[in-house]
Amino acid sequence: MSQNRVYIKDLKGHSGNEVVIKGWVDVRRDQGKLIFFDFRDMTGKVQGVILPNATDAHAVGSTTRPEWVVEVHGKVNPRPERNVQADKQNGDIELEILGMKILNEAETPAFDIHADTREVSEEVRLKYRYVDLRGERLQKNIRNRAKIMQYVRNFLTAIDFTEIETPILTKSTPEGARDYVVPSRISSGLFYALPQSPQQYKQMLMSAGMERYFQFAKCMRDEDTRGDRQPEFTQLDMELSFATEEDIMNVTEKLLIEIVEKLYPHKRIQQIPFPRIPYKEAMEKYQIDRPDIREDKEDPNLLAFCWVVDFPFFEKNEKGAGGVGQNGEGGGTSAWTFTHNPFSGTKAEHFDKLMAGNAEDKDLDTIIASQYDIVLNGYEIGGGSVRNHRADALMKVFEIMGYPQETVEKNFAHMLHALRSGTPPHGGIAWGFDRLMMILENEPNIREVIAFPKTGEGRDPMMESPSEISRTQLKELGISVNK
Repeated sequence: MSQNRVYIKDLKGHSGNEVVIKGWVDVRRDQGKLIFFDFRDMTGKVQGVILPNATDAHAVGSTTRPEWVVEVHGKVNPRPERNVQADKQNGDIELEILGMKILNEAETPAFDIHADTREVSEEVRLKYRYVDLRGERLQKNIRNRAKIMQYVRNFLTAIDFTEIETPILTKSTPEGARDYVVPSRISSGLFYALPQSPQQYKQMLMSAGMERYFQFAKCMRDEDTRGDRQPEFTQLDMELSFATEEDIMNVTEKLLIEIVEKLYPHKRIQQIPFPRIPYKEAMEKYQIDRPDIREDKEDPNLLAFCWVVDFPFFEKNEKGAGGVGQNGEGGGTSAWTFTHNPFSGTKAEHFDKLMAGNAEDKDLDTIIASQYDIVLNGYEIGGGSVRNHRADALMKVFEIMGYPQETVEKNFAHMLHALRSGTPPHGGIAWGFDRLMMILENEPNIREVIAFPKTGEGRDPMMESPSEISRTQLKELGISVNK
């Protein structure tokens, strides 16, 4: 008898032999003299049966229930011809159970994991997320997510990218969204911010001569959530030195095509190369800058990628003067703000107009940025630009938006010093990795492709967070809470 565990996916290779498997009871069917089980582990499922003469196994099996964790000793037998299920994994074998050991009992689950748990209330699913994740659909989603991550790593590493982690504790700077902030105990009254993106770090990596960087970055933004947003999300982040728009878009397009062709061959890309739609045309034709250009919107396996390009650099600041200054100190006083982020560069032919511009100009929205978004089935799944690699150009952007020079120097001294140190031309892109996974897996929102997401209101029912902290912790941090 083999005492080493055999994964369920490998049982066919042990036909006629005795094996040990370990996993969960997926289904139990007690027919009196015969007790049937479906067992599962991370590799799949197999049917097992306790025959009447297996007295000890019968005694254990009669008390065992679904979701109990067990160790099973059995013999791999071919199924009778009439019982073969050719369309199922291990449909032509079954496990004759000779002995069974209970490793852990289980309370009755809060919901049936064999049903479509999308019909279960979100609050309950996320409270018992570790049970929800046992279901076949979420197992597939999370494992496929890992496969794509591994494919991306291999692809980018093969073309000289280096995976580099950037800090989670950073500085609050006005980038367009509200920061999550973290108080410092050692430096009382001072705060870190959690990164909205690794934007500034990745540009400084270009200053550092890394030339080709990527990472799967956690990003945090304190903003209202919706189906394709979460308080924290994952970006596939890339930055390249000495690269043009074409270089960056070509790397992105080639990688996306390979992901679909190699990992989702049942899906069809509508058009290769991806069509490119100028922002002005997208707004006139589709009234949106992330158009859904699918020929057949009823086909769940049709993928219509497109690029939206030639964005205006500036747009009218709908929030009014100071609207983008989230830290309440020296916010922009101009009627203009950026459309994407302040670090983008312009098209080469528009650079002189940027450098000659000021906040009083009426036609700043005619300056075209070297920005590009990648859109899939009506979702923006990525965006990037060739950057301003000169400090004077970055200063000019903030000047146009009405930021005092001293405020820019205070918030972005690190960036300005880096750009002045000899920074090469560079650019990049960030994919909304959760959104991409959501579309590839035909899911309605990104919570279905994240292992431990928050609710639509940004709460974690399982960990019961956000939560209060003790008075001792508040005192250590020098914080008082006004409710």
